[in-house]
Amino acid sequence: MSTFRIARALGVALGSIIAGDAAAQCRPPANSHEARLLAFYEVPATFSLGAAPERLPNGAIEIGAEAAPVPSPNAALTHPEYCYQYTTNNTKLASLFGRPRIVVGLPAAMTLEASYLPPITFMSARATVASIAVARAQTLSFVDPRLTLLLRAHGTIGRVTGPITCPSASLQTTDAGAPCYGTTPSSDHFDPNSLGVEGALSATSGRFSGYVGGGATWLSPHFQAGFTDAAGITDRTTVDVALVRGSAFAGGSLRVRDDLRISAQLYAVPADATTARFAFAYRVR
Repeated sequence: MSTFRIARALGVALGSIIAGDAAAQCRPPANSHEARLLAFYEVPATFSLGAAPERLPNGAIEIGAEAAPVPSPNAALTHPEYCYQYTTNNTKLASLFGRPRIVVGLPAAMTLEASYLPPITFMSARATVASIAVARAQTLSFVDPRLTLLLRAHGTIGRVTGPITCPSASLQTTDAGAPCYGTTPSSDHFDPNSLGVEGALSATSGRFSGYVGGGATWLSPHFQAGFTDAAGITDRTTVDVALVRGSAFAGGSLRVRDDLRISAQLYAVPADATTARFAFAYRVR
């Protein structure tokens, strides 16, 4: 899963904090490299709309999955400037992020949507991400029965744990004043946390539906280092930010069969990143 490599890239970019400040807390300003990098890695984890809005019958159930190519951050963001001083080479990101989805139809044209990536160890990292959303779709019959308006609220929490700031390749025992002075990889974690609201308008023609929309997301990502150096001192410095981001998206869904549709979307957070999402959904009931 790309989640693990994304987290590792984030940690390396944030840098290895100098040992001895075991309980330091840092809250960088919104325009700092640290805050902007944390926000960048929130983009693929945000639980945005995955397909064209449509009314789902009460009791109906759809299961599916999505995948999103992950862009690389601006090279400047990989150099911290506020919480600590450290220069590092940029780390190449994984090219894909994926997760499952399930949608349940509720009364009054409401839907409940959820996603859960269970704890899985991969490439020396362990990650879990959970998301939930509630939405209501309204057919605009008074304008055109082919138009559907959807309003949606969503939230995501998660944790990625592993050797983020000091993986094996970064360990060194020659300079006690330099980052990653030790022989044991770090055990750090990054928590992508967000709450958001969004709206979308779709138009249907035959088996195809196209849509556009936008929203606002409140981000509160958290990062904590966990590196024990060769002197036995464990660094547990934390980095926290609180940000608000606007988003815009456009896409389409094709109903291949009555019970199966595939979707594609361009998702942009102008302040941070733009990516694409590809998904499928199968109606089991």
